[in-house]
Amino acid sequence: MPSSDSASLKPMTARGEATRQRILGAAEEAFGKSGFFRASISDITRGAGVAQGTFYLYFQNKEEVLGELVRHMGRELRRMLTHSIPQDLSRLEAEREGIAAFMRFVSQRQNLYRVVQESLFVDEQIYRDYYMDFARGYISALEKSVEKSEIRDGNLEVWVWILMGVGHFLGLRYGLWAENGLGDAELDAVMDFIRNGIARPADRD
Repeated sequence: MPSSDSASLKPMTARGEATRQRILGAAEEAFGKSGFFRASISDITRGAGVAQGTFYLYFQNKEEVLGELVRHMGRELRRMLTHSIPQDLSRLEAEREGIAAFMRFVSQRQNLYRVVQESLFVDEQIYRDYYMDFARGYISALEKSVEKSEIRDGNLEVWVWILMGVGHFLGLRYGLWAENGLGDAELDAVMDFIRNGIARPADRD
């Protein structure tokens, strides 16, 4: 029987951690390709090359694995953006680099991105936490840009959720569904929208 204490399932050795990471990698592929509800623990252990009983040495159930994968996606995405966006860029330049980097990330980790989207139907709190955590850091970045007069002030929280919505659907359209990804022309169109919105020049304040 799996332990009820999640902390007791954490590996104590480097070999144990390597096994745990293999299980997570196999779960990422199984969930991404088959969906959380269709993928079985047997699919995961077969992909990881471990016995089914080994799974329960590290995780209590599929839901726990899903939660760990979503949190991993959040950490990896924030780390990738930190390293992909030079510190000396203006806010708008950083937005462009961030969108381009995010699209590359989604294209390279399609299964993991699908796992995050499916978590909404498994554990809404995990899904919500993923986006709320990202939004907090994003708002902080925009606040700093306002202080430096790189962008105008406004309802930054609402703006952040709008920008995140843009990134999310671009990720679906050009990260998961398009063979060629997001090209320069499409990225130019995204930045034109971020800079200018949809109002005619004569209608802008």
